[in-house]
Amino acid sequence: MESTATIRDQLAQYLSERSMSINHFAEQSGINSGTLSRIVNGHQPIAMSHLELITKGMGKEEDYFYSLYVDECFYHSAPTWRRLRPFMLSCAALGRMDCIERMVQILLDNLSNVPTLFDIAEGLFEQGQWQAAALLYQNVSASEKYQYSERLAVCQYRLFRIALGDDQSENLRVATLFEPYIPRLDEADQLDALRHLMIAYYSLQHWRKVDELAQELLRLATIQYDLQCHAERGGISEKRPTKPLYYYILYAQLMRFSASVEWGDYNSALKLIGLSMDGSWIKEDGEEVQQMLGQFKEWGKANTYLIRLLAGQEEVLKEYVEYISTQPNEIFMAVYRIIQSANRYNWNVDHVLERFSDYVAYRIDLNDFGAHNPQVIADQYARFLVELATYHLHNNRKEGIRVILLSLESSAKINSESIMMKCVDLFEQYRHVASEEEKRQYQLQIRKAQDANEKKARTTISFV
Repeated sequence: MESTATIRDQLAQYLSERSMSINHFAEQSGINSGTLSRIVNGHQPIAMSHLELITKGMGKEEDYFYSLYVDECFYHSAPTWRRLRPFMLSCAALGRMDCIERMVQILLDNLSNVPTLFDIAEGLFEQGQWQAAALLYQNVSASEKYQYSERLAVCQYRLFRIALGDDQSENLRVATLFEPYIPRLDEADQLDALRHLMIAYYSLQHWRKVDELAQELLRLATIQYDLQCHAERGGISEKRPTKPLYYYILYAQLMRFSASVEWGDYNSALKLIGLSMDGSWIKEDGEEVQQMLGQFKEWGKANTYLIRLLAGQEEVLKEYVEYISTQPNEIFMAVYRIIQSANRYNWNVDHVLERFSDYVAYRIDLNDFGAHNPQVIADQYARFLVELATYHLHNNRKEGIRVILLSLESSAKINSESIMMKCVDLFEQYRHVASEEEKRQYQLQIRKAQDANEKKARTTISFV
């Protein structure tokens, strides 16, 4: 860590110890000698570009002077965004959250800095610098805590996106906290916010909430689409959502279908499949529209098979298996549903497990399971293992005990209490077929899950 001396003091000491002239160091560092002289004598502030050259010229780590540069920006020269913005971005890139925190605390003494801090946060969010963006969003939110502002709502939206992770109990917390802010967002952002919130509740298996949000998405998207269709050419200049408006209408129907399937209302699900595939009302035309409609029709075809399967029509199994074999990204989810149906109706689907063994390997790496939301996949993987364990044990295969332990491990990682309880119930039901080593592993997994919950005092992203 650098000493409390200023950057100029350390540079002067560096030159003195090496008996180096300003001209010599100017050549070594690449800084103009006149500029360097003014900096050393305190007649010119140190720009970010100068700091980088000085640091490199002295052979120091890139962020060696960063703590001192905070003082340079605020106490040894007049603060300007021309220096603060690039410095903040460099701090984000190098993980110097301590420096960003210090700058933000000073800047927020003057609330006129809030809009600029928000703009920087938005840039960081787009660049994937989510840790630094979250720090700024938190502070901007705190400064606008009592204002019914769109900026506050956007901060909460971004914090919600950043906070989503493997811990399902934490995902539920942040989803619940974020939801009231949706009406404050711009209409275009509301559509994407509802979509992301639906996916979060989908991964949590909160189907009534998924259906409720899907209906709201359908309502808002339909209103906006009608306005768009009736507006005069060039008359709409508002912010646009990330996808075409017709997409949100079809997607809302698809999510309502998913919810209906989960609570067993297959008649409603069939109607919703038709609505999610019907693009006859879409006014636009072109390649993008046809591609998107094609995707929804593919999903609709697969979902029609799925409903028949879940309703107990075993005769559709062969046709469904052949269909999913042509859709690699859907195989894992499809096999999960096949095992689920096999357990419900006492089918033998060993041939399916054998055919798609590469897609249902006992692994935690979920990157090969297709372009699905990671929270959804992690949840479905743990649930799949429970179903697979049940299938093996119902067929008198001790392999099921090992799969229970894998599911328990997976569900503990995402902190899903509902799946862990299923694992516990299943293991206790078949404890008599478990080996002593498997019983020991089971107790170890239970203790690890309990310890993880007790240690869950780590810092989490806060919401206003």
